[in-house]
Amino acid sequence: MIELTNVSKSYNRGKVKAVDDLTLLVEPGEIFGFLGPNGAGKTTTIKMIVGLLRPDSGRVAVEGFDVDAEPLKAKQVTTYVPDYPAVYERLTGLEYLNFIGDVYGVPGAERLERIEKWLEIFELAPAVTNPIQSYSHGMKQKIVMIAALLPGPRVMVLDEPLVGLDPRAAHQLKMMFREHCDAGKTLFFSTHVMEVAEKLCDRIGIIHKGRLVASGTMTELKALAGDRSETGRSLEEIFLEVTEK
Repeated sequence: MIELTNVSKSYNRGKVKAVDDLTLLVEPGEIFGFLGPNGAGKTTTIKMIVGLLRPDSGRVAVEGFDVDAEPLKAKQVTTYVPDYPAVYERLTGLEYLNFIGDVYGVPGAERLERIEKWLEIFELAPAVTNPIQSYSHGMKQKIVMIAALLPGPRVMVLDEPLVGLDPRAAHQLKMMFREHCDAGKTLFFSTHVMEVAEKLCDRIGIIHKGRLVASGTMTELKALAGDRSETGRSLEEIFLEVTEK
């Protein structure tokens, strides 16, 4: 579960309001898609959820742990993938995964089983003993995703996770999203790919100029936009309408 209560964050000594009084609840078992134009506050919100930024006001909690007051407990149940794969590039892929396993205390047998499983799924096994600095962008994205999956976290927070992935890897990742949440866990991710959000997410939130302008299921978002037909407008059309308003 992820809970944000009246969260605000400003930059440039308060002149730029990146997130403005944001209240949001993401329930266990839910895939939550977070959408918004460039500069809307998506990445700032994500960094506050994972503890990389401290809000100016309000409260952020993950699985009931206050991210500010209990940062280690919150981080122990959360994994995070940024919008650009940030890794220790002088390590080999295997060394990096074992490092992550050590950080999260993943037992040896479980660690080996999970690493082998995801290396096979993402077709990365032949390169895992090579230095990460030799990887392509897509390969780096894959090794970061495997690292995020390795601890079996309660909460996954992903910023544009599909960027740079080939179609097969993207398909496998979307299947993993569903499996993760079907097990009662939580997944929060941002994306600019409306078709993915529309098909995959249980609920969607749209942020614009730091404020949450719409949130709900696709049916609820259509009703908000005044569309009560079964087919009706696409998420892209709804997104454009609510952000223009």
